[in-house]
Amino acid sequence: MTQSDIPADRDDGHQAAPQLAPDINRRGFDQDLGTSFGAPTVVVHPILPGRQPVEARSAEAKLEEIAGLALAIRLDVRASEILKLRATSPGTLIGKGQLERLAATVQAHEAEVVIMDAAITPVQQKNLETALKAKVIDRTGLILEIFGERAATAEGRLQVELAHLEYQAGRLVRSWTHLERQRGGYGFLGGPGETQIETDRRLLRDRISRLKKELEAVRRTRTLHRARRQRTPDPVIALVGYTNAGKSTLFNRLTGAKVLAKDLLFATLDPTMRAIRLPGKGRVILSDTVGFVSDLPTELVAAFRATLEEVTEADLIVHVRDLAHPDTEQQAADVMAVLESLGVLEGEGRVPMMEVLNKADLLDPETHDAAVERAERRDDTVLVSALTGEGVEQLKTVLSERLAAPTTLEMFELHPSDGQRLAWLHANGEVVSREEASGMINLKVRLTEKARAQFRSL
Repeated sequence: MTQSDIPADRDDGHQAAPQLAPDINRRGFDQDLGTSFGAPTVVVHPILPGRQPVEARSAEAKLEEIAGLALAIRLDVRASEILKLRATSPGTLIGKGQLERLAATVQAHEAEVVIMDAAITPVQQKNLETALKAKVIDRTGLILEIFGERAATAEGRLQVELAHLEYQAGRLVRSWTHLERQRGGYGFLGGPGETQIETDRRLLRDRISRLKKELEAVRRTRTLHRARRQRTPDPVIALVGYTNAGKSTLFNRLTGAKVLAKDLLFATLDPTMRAIRLPGKGRVILSDTVGFVSDLPTELVAAFRATLEEVTEADLIVHVRDLAHPDTEQQAADVMAVLESLGVLEGEGRVPMMEVLNKADLLDPETHDAAVERAERRDDTVLVSALTGEGVEQLKTVLSERLAAPTTLEMFELHPSDGQRLAWLHANGEVVSREEASGMINLKVRLTEKARAQFRSL
């Protein structure tokens, strides 16, 4: 039985127990769906007034994407619709006439779930559910559902649960009527006590606080792991890109790994790292990260910051693009916006970046020739097909060249007992000469800028 199965006016005389409401207390992430996967679904993309920039992707493309997100958790999408709003309604987002037509569509398709491709308030969600007689979830809720199902590691599950609880904290207005009942105080003058909704909010805050502490411990652990990697000469390459751009397929092609790679939005969530060897460069670490999406919920951006920190610490970012997608330019802009928010595109945190134009096997001859010409003009762009292997060997060569950072000759005077730093210089730099004089060792070492910074931190 779900929350929606309980009538709003039910009063069976039993006082609510002082615990978190069942839908909130569950560790699964189907609270908002409240139904089994495969449920009949109607998808709606409302065009909000004054919020459609000229350069944005078309409404049809956005509708297709939100339908793809619904299919990613195996919902049965039976109808999809674009609604152009002249003005937004505070109570239901969409107008009365549009609401009536949408209700008829829901009834005709016997839909149990309606997905609104927009951010809706708790009140709008409740009113829409009453009018449509179906579960209503917004874009953020849908993405949280997908992430909740796909997160495989303990860290991923922590991040998803934190994001979900922060999203749900403001939506207790949808809970049962018993949440408004008060639990009595103590003694004759004990006062009205605490309502169930206040109890739930307090327990939610406590749980969110615990999750943040656990994630902070995860962040410290990842920092230690990165520090350990930085003491080795192996550079790190991070693959980034829009979801379903082919990052995991390319990762598997380069590393021989078997990371899940499907024609599906958010097929993989947790970052994976593997060592590969590049021509003339030796061993490097390749990292496959979570895919980005337009209008990524702020709760997820914050919760997944620990994972995305891998990108900020990389030696090279490889932006994998789906060149066969009609909205490839807008997808690229969305990815760049996320990277900019992480601070990796400018200032001291700037990380070198290159583009990989993927899915060459799906391009028509004219587009393919134009992409080849584009890649030949730029030394930071490569055309590949991760599926067939086209251009992958050239990509390895370009990766080696991009990682060949400029070096400078440095002079060091070290005591013979300073074995740790001596060994580090031999492992991470090119020792040009070594002389011993007056009980000290004088070294001439060629180092990259990054290696010099790492040596100073020893």
